[in-house]
Amino acid sequence: MTALAVFDAALTRAAAGSPGTLTVRHDSGAEHETDPASWCRSRLPGDRGLLDRCAGPTLDVGCGPGRLTHALNRRGHPALGIDISAAAVRLARARGATALRRDVFGDLPGHGRWLHVLLADGNIGIGGDPVRLLRRCRELLAPDGRLHVELARPGTPSWSGAARLAADRGPAGEPFRWAVLAADHLPGPVAASSLRIVSTWTEAGRWFATLSPA
Repeated sequence: MTALAVFDAALTRAAAGSPGTLTVRHDSGAEHETDPASWCRSRLPGDRGLLDRCAGPTLDVGCGPGRLTHALNRRGHPALGIDISAAAVRLARARGATALRRDVFGDLPGHGRWLHVLLADGNIGIGGDPVRLLRRCRELLAPDGRLHVELARPGTPSWSGAARLAADRGPAGEPFRWAVLAADHLPGPVAASSLRIVSTWTEAGRWFATLSPA
């Protein structure tokens, strides 16, 4: 089973009220566990500071079931969520969020004009190469835009490359590319992406950074 199929099935179950876990396993043995039901809530502790920084047109990359996109829409901000998961986009639209099934590395509306781009909930891992992803997000930003990134806790091992996704500790799916980037390892990828760190903050045990074009 593909990683996307594992993800879609777990997210669909979570939205229906069935508890479970998703575990990303790197070949090195590192694991990162998440609760897909948390993405289906209306808000999570730590969301407020992230949302407060997005007072303008915002692209939510890897929007999942649209928690942040919908919250921004409700605040009156134009926000678009994108995700490669059909289940995620369906759930986001059902919630009332504006969402498209798109790959961040493909053609996207508003190229070079987004005032804010979000990489929340571990989505710095998309594509398995944080530098490539940050460079792509820089292309999507307006010249005065801001990229808001959620990071792993300092001290967490950072890794990138082949990984497998398992639901509820079941059999892992086919390999896919993913990454984990700890907050204390951010400066290198930022410099390599022609970005600069504007600010960092923590809230509710979560770690964030705001970046801008250098």
